[in-house]
Amino acid sequence: MLGSIKYFILNSFVLRIPSRRIRKFFLKRVLQKIGDGTNFLRFVELRNPKNISVGNHSVINQRVLLDGRGGKLVIGDNVDIAQETNIWTLGHDPNSDYHAAKGGDVVIEDYVWIASRVTILPGVRIGRGVVVAANSVVTKDIPPMSIVAGVPAKVIAKRESQLLYTLNYKPWLR
Repeated sequence: MLGSIKYFILNSFVLRIPSRRIRKFFLKRVLQKIGDGTNFLRFVELRNPKNISVGNHSVINQRVLLDGRGGKLVIGDNVDIAQETNIWTLGHDPNSDYHAAKGGDVVIEDYVWIASRVTILPGVRIGRGVVVAANSVVTKDIPPMSIVAGVPAKVIAKRESQLLYTLNYKPWLR
């Protein structure tokens, strides 16, 4: 019960605070890991944050839902997750007579770019350097350096970048 209240306060108040430094101060105390240079924008929703870890120089945009209830959610370095994305580690088994819960770890490797309104389902690994197009639904593992799109997401191209960048999200300096 106390955990539920704590996460309600985190999602309802702390993750709405305009100061990214204050948000990060609190997030460092509830997430399994949060790397250097990583930014969480306002209105992110966390479910069971003790199972969520985020690497260095990653950006978690507005209204992103990160679910750690059904397994570990591991986000690598230099990952860009655009707004209104949902990443689930817990869902339901569609073949269950009793609508049973079914979970699985989600791993997002380094240099992944996830565009707006993507849904990632439990048990998925997204390889290094992958680009996921807007509004896609990722239902299975994606090989490294792929560009995927669609429902369900399918490989449509190969990414040709050398991935030499480091994300440094500071919109107030533009």
